[in-house]
Amino acid sequence: MDEQKAIERLKSGDIGGLEALVRGHETRAVRAAYLILGDRALAEDVVQGAFVRAYERIGQFDETRPFGPWFVKVVVNDAVKAATRRGRTVGFEGEGDGPEIQLADAGMGPQDLLDEAEERRRVWAALAKLPPAQRAAVVQRYYLGMSEAEMAKNNLAPPGTIKWRLYAARKRLAKLLRPELRSQDAPPAALPANSSTDAEGGKDRG
Repeated sequence: MDEQKAIERLKSGDIGGLEALVRGHETRAVRAAYLILGDRALAEDVVQGAFVRAYERIGQFDETRPFGPWFVKVVVNDAVKAATRRGRTVGFEGEGDGPEIQLADAGMGPQDLLDEAEERRRVWAALAKLPPAQRAAVVQRYYLGMSEAEMAKNNLAPPGTIKWRLYAARKRLAKLLRPELRSQDAPPAALPANSSTDAEGGKDRG
């Protein structure tokens, strides 16, 4: 069953259409929620709740649009709310390489594998220290591949807010991953020199 037929079945009151949507979107949605929450069980609960609400509100959905972006908006927003309730930082439990295990290059030697695993752990540890809204911005931009315009629309936030969250998140991650930058006032070269949302005096809105 393709996505459009699944949505048509849901709109007709047939819950059987939900199965195809779950198969097509659950894995990616759980991974995105986990990246924000750091808790596998809670991420799964958030996604399950989002599917229930999608079923309840499917009558409001425009079937000419793709289901994925609409659904991930619900998941990300719910995950941010849950993360905010838990606290500003998280600890990724029992997922040493993160939720998406990637196969190592067959030509890599033992030391290369150790170095790669250590780098992943450093990235996970740094991501966990970001505030929930900044963590969500990183997930949407770099894991889900959303543009800043899409992020602004999905989060019902001004584009400047999204730019600031990404800027602040990248700056914080750079400092955590490259300790030598902590003594410098300027952001690393890879980050934008100016933020269009600097009107708040550098205060993090996320």
